[in-house]
Amino acid sequence: MDNDKSSTPILQVSNLSKDFISAGRPLNVLKEVSFSVQAGSSQAIVGPSGSGKTTLLGLCAGLDEPTSGSVLLNGLALESLDESRRAGVRNRWVGFVFQNFQLIPTLTALENVMVPLELRNEKNIEPRARDLLEKVGLAERASHYPIQLSGGEQQRVAIARAFINEPKILFVDEPTGNLDGETSDHVAELLFELNREAGTTLVMVTHDLALAAQTERILEIDHGRLSQNHS
Repeated sequence: MDNDKSSTPILQVSNLSKDFISAGRPLNVLKEVSFSVQAGSSQAIVGPSGSGKTTLLGLCAGLDEPTSGSVLLNGLALESLDESRRAGVRNRWVGFVFQNFQLIPTLTALENVMVPLELRNEKNIEPRARDLLEKVGLAERASHYPIQLSGGEQQRVAIARAFINEPKILFVDEPTGNLDGETSDHVAELLFELNREAGTTLVMVTHDLALAAQTERILEIDHGRLSQNHS
């Protein structure tokens, strides 16, 4: 992947704002946030609970629409696309890892990893899925269902699933939030290792400052505003 810092950013956020209605009154969650992300780089979004971190991540990934402002993802203005086209963009270019894993309970670990490529009607995907499960140390658990896996194992399945479609950008929301300390460290190490190997752009929301410090840049959100931008 092109890491040339002079190249066009893979993600360009401009004057992004998001309002919600709460108890009949408008709640301004994000206020004119602007930043750009270069291909192949890694950044963490940090800030107090309720500061707008997850909302910002969802807007960047096209999971939600802004009240105002623009998100350019790989050169496409997400706000100009309908949900069907945004879903197509996500499936082509985006990987996700969530705090609560979001595995499909009726599918095995292997089947969960295969889902993104099945949505693209790709063929011969099982060997790729098995290879990724091996990379995350779960080759022997391929036929297990999520309920049969520990939290750390479920998150490793989710990480394998996130990388199967070779995404250009990976959005990660509190990847260690539901895990104990030792498991968190292992999952974080795995995430960064696979990300480096694939050359994927990483945008991660986390409350864990030690985890954030492993990225190249920290974006700090406070009361819906981008307060600091550490290179």
